[in-house]
Amino acid sequence: MPRTETPGTEAVPEPRLRWWTELPLILLVYACYSAGRLLARGDVSHAVDHGLAILRIEKALHLNAEHPLNRLFTREPWLGVPADFWYASLHYLVTPVLLVWLFRSRAVRYRAARTWLMTSTFIGLIGFTLLPTCPPRLLDAGHGFVDTMAHYSAYGWWGGEASAPRGLGGMTNQYAAMPSLHVGWALWCGVVLWRYGGTRTARAAGVGYPLVTTVVVMGTANHYFLDAVAGAAVMGAGLLLAPLVTRGVDRVRGRIVPRVAGVTPGSPTASSPIVSAGCQTSAGERIPRQRESRFGPGAEPDASSADAGDGAPAPAR
Repeated sequence: MPRTETPGTEAVPEPRLRWWTELPLILLVYACYSAGRLLARGDVSHAVDHGLAILRIEKALHLNAEHPLNRLFTREPWLGVPADFWYASLHYLVTPVLLVWLFRSRAVRYRAARTWLMTSTFIGLIGFTLLPTCPPRLLDAGHGFVDTMAHYSAYGWWGGEASAPRGLGGMTNQYAAMPSLHVGWALWCGVVLWRYGGTRTARAAGVGYPLVTTVVVMGTANHYFLDAVAGAAVMGAGLLLAPLVTRGVDRVRGRIVPRVAGVTPGSPTASSPIVSAGCQTSAGERIPRQRESRFGPGAEPDASSADAGDGAPAPAR
């Protein structure tokens, strides 16, 4: 029995991913991420209040990982300097490398992973906007934190203001500590390596990378422990919302992209279009009304010759 589809319920074809469409999309999301951090500067006094509130909550919960790690990184340059390089660079290197690797070798999974990452990033931007937070390194020195980025600034390209290149610290929002997308993106990378790496080394990196990043962001006094927890929560929310976002994009795409409505190739109507304007042809005729043009008006061929067809011999005269 031939399968028929109800009009309007045709499946939207899976979009074919191209690098020249994916790259501008990634750059657009990153531009929104950077612009959101800049626009969500907020009031410094409120940002400091939020940072101190986080410290009070952690003290009530008996969580104090930041202070001992920060003292260790400040006292031991062989730990502090690599940690600063880790914080200032890998966030912007490992994530795009894994995106490119997924696109080239795991294209079937790439779209879901990319949508998860982008959705989580936008949720993080909402957090930066609604809850500007002063990182530990920018609190008053009486709270016991040392900015290792400034402490070891002579060893790297960054200055004393932020992890941005020297002289460009003013172009970043230094009060976007909650949630920590350093930890969030590292968690995304870890999941990708664990699921698709295929080797023990890749799985070990998938576990180690987000854990080390969490230690680094606290030891360098760039984030609180609860910032790291919030970064992981943001990635969890993005993972749950990603399928909804994908379906919504497909639905919009199905309405915008014109559907190719027409006969399928190979069907009778496609191979033999009607050109006779409703007139019938009979045996021996190439075009409609051929007999009328051959015999003239009112003249009809003999019935025997008409029935005989083109291949029959003409009657003797």
